[in-house]
Amino acid sequence: MAGSNNDKGSKGKGLPEKVGRKASRRIRARRTRDKSVWFGLGMFGMVGWTVAATTVIGVVIGLWIDRTWPGPISWTLTMLFIGLIVGCLNAWYWVSRESRLDEEYAEEEEND
Repeated sequence: MAGSNNDKGSKGKGLPEKVGRKASRRIRARRTRDKSVWFGLGMFGMVGWTVAATTVIGVVIGLWIDRTWPGPISWTLTMLFIGLIVGCLNAWYWVSRESRLDEEYAEEEEND
């Protein structure tokens, strides 16, 4: 009897460890269950609004500079491109961050 118990222990994890792993997996699944279509649409909206908002802010700043200090350069166009670039970089940051978190969850699942 003791030999069979040792065989199970040396073979892998015991029953308490398996139950603990399954419980933690269920808890994680409940937390990530909300990451469905709504989460994707929300992320898509956030990315869009981030790019749009920074672009509009850039245009407004460019218009103000053009009215305050007129010159040969169109600051409106320059700030539009700067706002667009900043918005795209910010969106890329958020998307890569979410992707990294998803990869970490997947690695945890594989290790369990």
